[in-house]
Amino acid sequence: MTYPGIANIYVNSERGGLILMYKRVMIKISGEALAGETGFGLDFDTIGDIAKTIAKCSNEGAEIAMVVGGGNFWRGRSGKDMDRTRADHMGMLATVINALALGDALEGAGIPTRVQTGIEMQKIAEPYIRGKAVRHLEKGRVVIFGCGTGNPFFSTDTAAALRAAEIGAEIILLAKKVDGVYDKDPNLYSDAKMFDKLTYIDVLNRGLGVMDSTATSLCMDNHIPIKVFGLSDPENIYRAINGEKIGTMVE
Repeated sequence: MTYPGIANIYVNSERGGLILMYKRVMIKISGEALAGETGFGLDFDTIGDIAKTIAKCSNEGAEIAMVVGGGNFWRGRSGKDMDRTRADHMGMLATVINALALGDALEGAGIPTRVQTGIEMQKIAEPYIRGKAVRHLEKGRVVIFGCGTGNPFFSTDTAAALRAAEIGAEIILLAKKVDGVYDKDPNLYSDAKMFDKLTYIDVLNRGLGVMDSTATSLCMDNHIPIKVFGLSDPENIYRAINGEKIGTMVE
């Protein structure tokens, strides 16, 4: 239920009456984040820490959908001399590896999880069906979307924006290596300044690289806010869902 007259504050009476800022969220995690400090492959300690935080959010009543990237194994643009469509398909397969690993960690943390893919591979995951995904969320299951949109030439950022619109997510939580959006690269410039708030148009006009332009435009057209924050501390996911002031808000 909700508090009368107060927008976006939810009480989950079935799980102890805990208060959430957002009920249904889309979490986008890059493949590199799952690699930990190594930058390649899977770091199961890192994945375990992320899963514990997501489990905490789920146990407090949040309905959580996720999109994971595949950059810890492969990016479509990595295959410079390859056919772009084939290279992107390889990247989609990489996201499935990550989705299965994260799903296994969540199941280990006691959270029922379903992996759905944009390309059918029924032996290992469900095909993406919107109504089924929404039903899983309503039943308290975490849903992880693999294979991006299922189409080449579209990023996993665009997949996150598209799936968020389809399932009615209230916000996209964009977990990155940096703790917000800066006016310039903070790794190169000591005077880089982080923004607290931005508009979609700011992001597009200034080329700030929050998401690619297709994903940003999709969020703008469907009025889906984006919260950008650092994943160096997985607890930031919990803080973001509860509306704490971290990172950069784009709306």
